[in-house]
Amino acid sequence: MGRRRRRRRVDPADATRALPEAIAALSQTLPAGPSPETFRRAKFDRPEAAPALWRLLFRVLSPQLADGASASFSPEAQVRSVKLALRTQGYPRRALAQLPDDGSQGGRELLLALAWLLARGPLPERLLTQNRVQLGDEMPVCECEALASPGPPTPSVEADGCVDIRHLQWLMGKLRFRWRNLMASQQEQCALLGKIHSYTRGCHSDRSLGHLSVTETELLRDPEGGRQLLRRLERENARLQAALEWRRRELVFWWWMDTVLGACPPEASQPTFLPRIPTPGTGALEPLVQELQALQGELREAVEARRAAWEAGVGGRGPEWSAARTALREAVGQDLAALRQACERGGSCSLAQPHGPHRLVRTEAGAPGGPGLRAPEVIEALRSQEARLEVVLRQLQGQCRQELARLVGAPPGPVWILPPGR
Repeated sequence: MGRRRRRRRVDPADATRALPEAIAALSQTLPAGPSPETFRRAKFDRPEAAPALWRLLFRVLSPQLADGASASFSPEAQVRSVKLALRTQGYPRRALAQLPDDGSQGGRELLLALAWLLARGPLPERLLTQNRVQLGDEMPVCECEALASPGPPTPSVEADGCVDIRHLQWLMGKLRFRWRNLMASQQEQCALLGKIHSYTRGCHSDRSLGHLSVTETELLRDPEGGRQLLRRLERENARLQAALEWRRRELVFWWWMDTVLGACPPEASQPTFLPRIPTPGTGALEPLVQELQALQGELREAVEARRAAWEAGVGGRGPEWSAARTALREAVGQDLAALRQACERGGSCSLAQPHGPHRLVRTEAGAPGGPGLRAPEVIEALRSQEARLEVVLRQLQGQCRQELARLVGAPPGPVWILPPGR
């Protein structure tokens, strides 16, 4: 109700004239963004608008993929990946999951799904941050966002019959071999970065940096690369300007999405779009607060009902379920203890871990460093994270041993279980 009261302040005539510019700005900030005409056709559920929106959602939900990597996925694989990713994130409309996998239908449903993703958070800003042009040598200290969206999920394959333990051991050995190769390549990359930073010391105009990065060194070697970098920076600047234009015209888009939602057939649970308001007044926030409180109450009732049904369904599993529940409580308790320790040390409950990528800067011992992270801080954060992961690994290894013992029963031959830490 509060959302619709705010939309009445938008003049329909002005909104109709400003709508193409708003959609064009949004499309320019998104990867493989379609034209405003595609959005118009999707409102009327035209089949020719569906393929472009399927590709858009695939790129939005899999931001780590490059342009060439996304083209290697077939349209059917992209459709299944989008459905699974939206279902994992809690998308409420069931009509999208019922669309065919060939990607020929569903323009209006895909438009609603895109609006749902936009309403959940600053999607254009997050995509611009992930795809920005990097001029310096950066190191991702914490990969929270990357782990939260690891890309297109791998389709699960059910095993026929018993699982061969020797095949699992072979897969584990293959995984360790690739892990060692990855670690060796990263160490070699760090060694090469150290040489470049050492050889170019004193060449940078910024005294806080003192040396050149790999990109800046490449510009000295290949002038044509500088022109390509300039074109990339111009495209990024255009996307940033489009993002600013999108924020200025965002309310026009949401007014139009009200009409799209009204054209959809009724469903048991329709999504409620709650976009952020740039500068709302105190009076305009009151209906929004009431709507959010009502939604919170409905969500709490639904969660309690599902929890009761879930506990009733798993309550008859006996001691195995009790042991698993106890282990889960212990793991949660350890995480809470680590959080309290981080709060006591750092004075804030941010887990005392730096987040996001940071530029690598080489400084001499005893020299005053510029703004940013210090190596001891990063090492301490990584060591604390390693300790927590080792605790989780030991718990998982214990659970795997128990599960193997239960499945094997009376084995016909020896079963090799690797010791901890291997």
